[in-house]
This record gives sequence, structure tokens and C-alpha cells, in this order.
Amino acid sequence: MIFSKFITPFEAAKEIAKRAQEKRLYFNLSQHSLAERSGVSLGVIKKFERTGKISLESLLKLAVVLESLTEFAELFKQAPANLFPTLDALLKQKTRKRGRR
Repeated sequence: MIFSKFITPFEAAKEIAKRAQEKRLYFNLSQHSLAERSGVSLGVIKKFERTGKISLESLLKLAVVLESLTEFAELFKQAPANLFPTLDALLKQKTRKRGRR
């Protein structure tokens, strides 16, 4: 699933939980061993993988163990100003109104 502006927060949380579970299994970790390594309770991990609900602090702890913390650094990163064209550049763009054939 690709995140888009048409996904609900609930769907996004479920997708993040699914990806975390897949990564846990990739590292061959049980829920119990992930709980021990992260300091997040086993119950919280079970609930997270089932429902997608978890506190931000617990999610970040899991991300450390699952080697995914760097992705959070990009979460609200501001886009460079040069990605947005100036008004002059927008006005100079000519769009075709009709096809030739």
C-alpha cells in the first residue's frame, strides 16, 4: 500500500503495524524478544500488531530495535523552497488547450 492523501489515519496505522510486524519477522524476532529488547510491554506489541494503536514513544522504541528510526527524521521535513515554482514561472507556462489531430 502506498500512502496517499486518500488514506485514513486508521488505515495508515494498520499499514505501519503490518510493516513493523514484517520487519520483526525479517529479523527473526518473536514478539516476546522484541518486547525485551525495546522495553515495550508484550501486550502493547500484540495490540499494536493487531490494531495499529500505539503511543509515539513506544513506536520509536520499536523503531530503534527494528532499525527504522532514521525514517522518523524525515517525517515532517520541510520541502526545499526551490521545489515550488515562482508565480512568474507559473504564468509563463503555456498549456495546450487542443490537440493537433
